[in-house]
Amino acid sequence: MTAYALGSFRDIVPHTAGGTHRDILEYIERIQATLDPFGGRFLVHGAEVEVVEGTWPGNMVLIAFPSLPEARAWYASRAYQALIPLRTEHVEGVIVFVDGVVPDYDPSTLAAKLRGPEAGTPGA
Repeated sequence: MTAYALGSFRDIVPHTAGGTHRDILEYIERIQATLDPFGGRFLVHGAEVEVVEGTWPGNMVLIAFPSLPEARAWYASRAYQALIPLRTEHVEGVIVFVDGVVPDYDPSTLAAKLRGPEAGTPGA
């Protein structure tokens, strides 16, 4: 089942006179090579979000992996661990992993499970 790494990043260190901080540029240049062995691919990269409910700090990164074990293995890999300081020394953020749903997912099945057998049929 597809799994996702979701990052929300904010408070990026101010740009240098020449543009984006060189460590951040190096991180961006090198990250895809760390994802490739684990089947990771960007779905969203650094996009500003349009908030329609609540608040969302910063921008978003969304990376898809074939499964949660691959996502965990990517994050723990020596190649990615070597890149982490290039980002964390200049950007505040949060990264989470989450499993996706199966292709034929039906949310009404979850509602029925949460309702429980004692509740009976809705509207009955």
